[in-house]
Amino acid sequence: MGSGETARVRCVPAVPCWVSLMSRDLDRAKAFYGPLLGWEFETGPDHFGPYVHAVVDGEAVAGLGVAGEGAIPVAWTSYFGTESADAAADAVRERGATLAIGPLAFDAGRVAFAADPAGAVFGIWEGPLGRARKLELPGAPVWIELRTPDPFAAALFYGEVFRWDGRDPERFDVRWEHDRVVLRAEGNSVAALAREESSGPAGMPPHWEVSFAVPDTDKALARAVELGGAALGPVFDSPYGRVARLRDHEGARFAVIGPKP
Repeated sequence: MGSGETARVRCVPAVPCWVSLMSRDLDRAKAFYGPLLGWEFETGPDHFGPYVHAVVDGEAVAGLGVAGEGAIPVAWTSYFGTESADAAADAVRERGATLAIGPLAFDAGRVAFAADPAGAVFGIWEGPLGRARKLELPGAPVWIELRTPDPFAAALFYGEVFRWDGRDPERFDVRWEHDRVVLRAEGNSVAALAREESSGPAGMPPHWEVSFAVPDTDKALARAVELGGAALGPVFDSPYGRVARLRDHEGARFAVIGPKP
């Protein structure tokens, strides 16, 4: 996450509030995701290299930056909002998980990167506070889901790090539905934790999967392949819509979700 995003991204405590891709070739990433998801791009902060915001109908919906060579993998990262990045980072360490980077100061906020006890990577973002909302826009991230062997253990971890217990139940709650632990904020289901072994359909270790809205899942899958991506299994219908799991031209994994036929 770049520092200039403080003008674009509001921190929503306890839930995912931003997604960002680190790629090797930013121009190639723009050429893949722009046509696929209908994104336009705005130049973002360049303190740590080139960075752009993906924009749909004037709304910034994601960030794309350059990973460079070596240490940083090409991957999508989901960022959880928090009132205190330092407190969240301390909670990560206290619970036996890995704090990889930070917290670091970014203009009006602070950011850190961590991995939960099962190895799923996530970001921590402290910045200007906002309220949860669901962007009903094609190309926007509409579902964030942890794929992990033990969603209940994961829920305990994230609940302690981001203080899920004790928040205003009128604005935030955690429930079990559709075989998932589901986070709800401001009346919207915003994220979930679901069971999946490492040898599951996506063939991935534990990870936070970002799903972007599309008008037609099957057409989006075909377009992704035309642009150099690939499918990670067959298209399927979920409780939240018709889903295709994909990898982009550099191997970054994500999903698209559209209405059921």
